[in-house]
Amino acid sequence: MVKKMLEDLKIPSPLEIGGKRVQTVDEWKKIRPLVLKSMLENEYGYLPEEPENVEFSIIDNEFGRFGGGKANYLTLEAACTVYGEKFVFPFSYVYPTKGDKFKTFLVINFRPDIPDRYIPTEEIIDNGFACASFCYNDVTSDDGDFTNGLAGLIYKDSERSEYSPGKIAMWAWAAMRVMDFLQTRDEVDKENICVAGHSRLGKTALLTAAVDERFSAAHSNCAGCSGDSLNRGKTEGNELIGDILDRFDFWFCENYKNYRDRDNETPFEQHFLHALIAPRKVHVASALGDIWAGPQAQFLCCAAASEVFELYGEKGFVCEDSDFLKPKYLHEGRVGLCTREGTHFFSRDDWHGIMDYMNK
Repeated sequence: MVKKMLEDLKIPSPLEIGGKRVQTVDEWKKIRPLVLKSMLENEYGYLPEEPENVEFSIIDNEFGRFGGGKANYLTLEAACTVYGEKFVFPFSYVYPTKGDKFKTFLVINFRPDIPDRYIPTEEIIDNGFACASFCYNDVTSDDGDFTNGLAGLIYKDSERSEYSPGKIAMWAWAAMRVMDFLQTRDEVDKENICVAGHSRLGKTALLTAAVDERFSAAHSNCAGCSGDSLNRGKTEGNELIGDILDRFDFWFCENYKNYRDRDNETPFEQHFLHALIAPRKVHVASALGDIWAGPQAQFLCCAAASEVFELYGEKGFVCEDSDFLKPKYLHEGRVGLCTREGTHFFSRDDWHGIMDYMNK
């Protein structure tokens, strides 16, 4: 059933972007830059330049005091020299007091709070993970104002071109700077760092891992349209490209506007992001009551990505037809899906799903 649904949608394949279907990993590696180029030029825009310099400073700390002594909690600033000017944004980092190397989450969040309703920090620590996080508004505002924060440096003397970064690309850039910090920490298991986000920030997490191969995994939580949900095959009540552009066109590059009302005609598809992360891990959280995000299109997006993982000799998305839109964990492959009851939220169930998956 799932295979037939994908065949009927006639979705483009990332393995055929170069005009000829690739058959080997070496061939995929040659066309992978073209797949990334397609996603950047058509949807998100090119990320800002890498900084000329990045320095980290501890602003406050709670060594051995967070969670009743379970963890160390640092508040930091990243000072980045970019486009010849200094850009500074804050972030937080919490890691267990006991243990050696910790698998680590980097959460792009809506608030700077520790813990937060989307980040159950103590529970994450109890499960043996470290967690870094930052508030996206501390990088640049979530609106059409391109004069503040990082956006103000990028567009100081210029207008947005068709491929210039939207806000999602800027938030992804900031996540990469926090990753720069994590690379300096001895207690971080650098082979197991997962970037995570909810909704628009789930889209950001996928883009971040697609661009930055230092991340071993990406978790998108209810990311939906223009994130972890196929453009094709939407049903009544699902968000379309036109819907998202009507309210949030500033998340994307100007070129994305060319695909308004063309959801079934895009030369790219959202599973291209999953494919770009291969053979690393992708984990999606889907809520059956989040119709706007399109749970069926999220499921099919995971399934569509399998072919690239299988090229590496890995299991992609492992499912049975009977699993379609059922609340359960599907965690046997390199593409995992946690489907739950409920609506649009980054819940404890989602966190237990991603922690289970990271421990596979």
